[in-house]
Amino acid sequence: MIDIAVVDDDRMLLDGLRAWLSGQQRLRLVATASTVDELLAPPAPAPAPPAPAPAPAPARTAAVVLLDLVLGDGSRPEANVRRVRAAGSRVLVISTIADPAMVVAAVAAGADGYLTKDHALDTLVEAVETVAAGGTAHSPELAFAWVRDTTATRPHLAPRERQVLRDYASGLTLKATARRAGISVYTAKYYLDRVKQKYRDVGRPAFTKIDLARRLDEDDRSR
Repeated sequence: MIDIAVVDDDRMLLDGLRAWLSGQQRLRLVATASTVDELLAPPAPAPAPPAPAPAPAPARTAAVVLLDLVLGDGSRPEANVRRVRAAGSRVLVISTIADPAMVVAAVAAGADGYLTKDHALDTLVEAVETVAAGGTAHSPELAFAWVRDTTATRPHLAPRERQVLRDYASGLTLKATARRAGISVYTAKYYLDRVKQKYRDVGRPAFTKIDLARRLDEDDRSR
């Protein structure tokens, strides 16, 4: 059972997901919110009981948050992704909007995949399971967004290359990076070598882990 939360200001979508997830064996909806602020807000303190009572159970943290790309509060998608990731959840971005620049920015900020809302629910379940297991949920829309990313000084990294880069640059060892991505150490090294070559090709060489972390931070801040 995978605990999920949904951040979306479309009430009809939230109601539909609640109804559909109530019959799901693999996914459990633990929270809904219309903004990231609302999702991450601490719970209101309960009134003091008249007599000693058992301590309440800790709030359940969602393993995966389904995050709408564009929210009505005007917040930036990449900022929302970073906040949710910092709170300990993985992020699957969903949207009716397939703007390549916005999608690329969200994934570069740490989102673990992207789906448009017209996919079948079975596809959504599969994507959530992939993300919860530490992988990246690929989709035709995500691939299209990467192809259309035309920033001249930013290398065009495939989703798996970006995942390996982000995990490795965050401080994980190569072995831990490979384990998190579900690939061999040799494959992870191959991806990193390709990333380094792509940075060299755009005139921004990165030879060490510190270099890679610096390049990643530069790209995130330039979006």
